[in-house]
Amino acid sequence: MSEFIVHTLETAPEDSKPLLQDSIKAFGSIPNLHGVMAEAPAALKSYQVLHEQFLNTSLTPEEKTVVWQSINVEHGCHYCVPAHTAIAKMMKVDDAIIEALLNQTPLPDEKLEVLRDTTLAIVRDRGVVSDDVMQRFYDAGYNRQQLLEIIVGVAQKVMSNYINHFAETPVDKQFQRYVR
Repeated sequence: MSEFIVHTLETAPEDSKPLLQDSIKAFGSIPNLHGVMAEAPAALKSYQVLHEQFLNTSLTPEEKTVVWQSINVEHGCHYCVPAHTAIAKMMKVDDAIIEALLNQTPLPDEKLEVLRDTTLAIVRDRGVVSDDVMQRFYDAGYNRQQLLEIIVGVAQKVMSNYINHFAETPVDKQFQRYVR
């Protein structure tokens, strides 16, 4: 049973209030995940920084979605799967890509499939990835920069997925239609 609070501007610790204001500026409201993270200002700030940094990577919107959703699905995150489905749609990611990620079926693009395989290898093998996986990643046209950028996405998703698991974060109204 979760004992976590989804904080508002009124209930949040003082150091989290400006961070929640940033969430309102960025999203138009406080996502429930941010409300939960507000309990620990360092957690919320770290998550916001990782999110911003991952958005600023060299990865395309489709590639960002592949990294995010591969991890969300792998971790079985009840909150992030629908949230990132909505985000992917806002980013105009092709529905075929979104559905393949959600259903764990082949992606319509081999390069994206390699990205998913590499991301999952990083997560499953805790960063100890085989030479074959790495060579396939590089052969697909990716480079060391993008490999390191995946790690930023992994760090972001480990934070949110794990927090959502033990906080049982309620899915925001705007994401509920994407719950499976």
